Amino acid sequence: MEAIRTNGKNKVPVIAVDEEELRTHVSEVVRQSVEETLNGLLDAEADTLCQARRYERNADRASTRAGHYERNLQTKAGTV
Repeated sequence: MEAIRTNGKNKVPVIAVDEEELRTHVSEVVRQSVEETLNGLLDAEADTLCQARRYERNADRASTRAGHYERNLQTKAGTV
């Protein structure tokens, strides 16, 4: 974003917005939001299926829910 300027006779502040930079920033925010939401949903589903939270230990169960592998998903918001 450029510095505030005046348009001459009326001395009204004018702000120039770089639309491409704004679009890029908004796209990244959306992509991060999609990624966080999907990861939260996957963790919740794994908690339910395993009946345990990640790294949880208790006397009734000898094993833990641990481990994962990386995977990418292509979305309109970008790769998450």
